[in-house]
Amino acid sequence: MPLKMMYITNRPEIARIIERYTVDRIWVDLEARGKAIRQAGRNVVLSNHKMEDVSIIRNCISKAQLMVRVNSIYEDSKKEIDDVIDRGAELVMLPFFETVDEVKRFLEYVNGRAKTILLVETIGAEKNLDEIMELSGIDEVHIGLNDLHIQYRQKFMFELLANGKVEEICNKVRPYGIPYGFGGIARLDEGMLPARHIIAEHYRMGSSMAILSRSFYDSWISNDLEEIERAFKFGMEEIREYEQRLERESQSFFEENRKTVIEEVNSVLQKIAPK
Repeated sequence: MPLKMMYITNRPEIARIIERYTVDRIWVDLEARGKAIRQAGRNVVLSNHKMEDVSIIRNCISKAQLMVRVNSIYEDSKKEIDDVIDRGAELVMLPFFETVDEVKRFLEYVNGRAKTILLVETIGAEKNLDEIMELSGIDEVHIGLNDLHIQYRQKFMFELLANGKVEEICNKVRPYGIPYGFGGIARLDEGMLPARHIIAEHYRMGSSMAILSRSFYDSWISNDLEEIERAFKFGMEEIREYEQRLERESQSFFEENRKTVIEEVNSVLQKIAPK
């Protein structure tokens, strides 16, 4: 099955374009609490999305699903979650949780009115995952490599893929029959770790979803709608054609790709190591 692809934008003109090219989910990102502090000094863009963007994107898309990342659990979480669901969110994502209680509160607040996605991106969440997965009401799990690699004090987010940590977490989720995914991808042959190797790892580990990252196309700095349309048309065609090939590949292909990922990640670490 093709991976469900997600892309973050609050711009309706972009959302209308990209849903035409097999992008499955348009992602409005409301998370702001604590993010600037924990990602300080990193090459990240902090979201400027507002609650009103949920309604705007809901009213401009017809094929893609509307996904909203809310803030981590706090005193106004119920109100925030009620609001995004009332505005049409079909999937609600909980970020940066650590405890079973936080997930329980999230699931209670959603109360079956939308699909729930847990973003596993803390060491605490990882350590409590066995108990968390016993809760009812979890629809999907995504492994957030950016924050998780920061917590592990690693230099490159795909170290978690090379060292087996991602697979270890996937193996905890798989027995529950709940779809899971991890990380972000660039264009097929682009990125510090080329996306083709990451996508093959998704298939090897039975992943269902991935994020199209800024490395795929950085719409935060572009207003050229024709360029955006070309980028998504050809970029998604490349990925979907590659996925069709992966469905026919042998186990030995995926094992060789796994070894390549380790080699490529080690090469990146050598390049970025202090001189």
